[in-house]
Amino acid sequence: MPMKPATPTKLRIGDWCVNPSSGEISRNGESARLEIRAMRLLLYLAERADQVVSIDELLDQVWSGVVVSPDSVYQAVTSLRRQLGDDPKQPAYIATVPRLGYRMVASINWESLGTDQSNGHFGAETNSARTTAGELPPPATAIAATPRSRIRVGLIWAAGGALGLALVFLFSLHGRILSRAHAPSPSIVRQPQNSVAVLPFLDLTEGMKEEEFADGITEELIDKFSKIPGLRVPPPTSSFYYKGKQVAVADIAKALGVAYVLDGSVRKSGSWVRVDARLIRADTGFIVWSQTYDQPMNNILMVQDDIAAGVTKALKASIAAGPDH
Repeated sequence: MPMKPATPTKLRIGDWCVNPSSGEISRNGESARLEIRAMRLLLYLAERADQVVSIDELLDQVWSGVVVSPDSVYQAVTSLRRQLGDDPKQPAYIATVPRLGYRMVASINWESLGTDQSNGHFGAETNSARTTAGELPPPATAIAATPRSRIRVGLIWAAGGALGLALVFLFSLHGRILSRAHAPSPSIVRQPQNSVAVLPFLDLTEGMKEEEFADGITEELIDKFSKIPGLRVPPPTSSFYYKGKQVAVADIAKALGVAYVLDGSVRKSGSWVRVDARLIRADTGFIVWSQTYDQPMNNILMVQDDIAAGVTKALKASIAAGPDH
């Protein structure tokens, strides 16, 4: 793995170009913004590529100073996989090592922008480096032979400079007028706040044998949301179109015309099932609400109904609070 520079400005993880300073990832013309904790998680795994990182280590390093449970790690990894378009069954970025932790399997390339790696300078050449014995600067007399010619040249340059500034000002003013005239209104750009898409929940159970149960929760949530007056919800056919596809959350929301995206995961331990749900604001990529549900699995339909009712209530409160909350 390439050595991480002392002060990297960006790195490449697989097909994604990651910019830690802006919190953005980009690939083939598409881009997404990661929340701070997700970016820290991605960078920590990248620094330890091909190494198994335990849940406890991630809690100590990525969630340092914050009291959270291992569920926070599971949720963050699931959300990060969704942003990267990674498939947990055939991971190209983050692999789950059962009972041990996670491992970054993608190729890592650290970059330090503007730095000449060969000589340690910042790509700037000095005049002495570029001047050779056969490349001398032109003599001063080539331009200014007499005081009168110096005055004439000065007047020409002054007139040219004034004309140039005037043209720059006129073009700038013209550009501002055109941009204001053609700028789209916020009502056209921003999606309606009362809109949410439910993405297929991920099956993270051992052996991934509960895919049918995860799909059932997704369909139940869509059905519950569609019965809320005034709430716009894409149908299951639209949501399940993106199942298993490597598409960023922001692009999915734009295609479906929604402001919020709900995703989640399903895990199982014995006769109990654990479902994690997260509500994401698409234009920022921030998680505005999350909840974990632990239920006995003796009645799958009742479990789905209870979870759908709880998420529906939380979704109403989150949307009512507005985009700045």
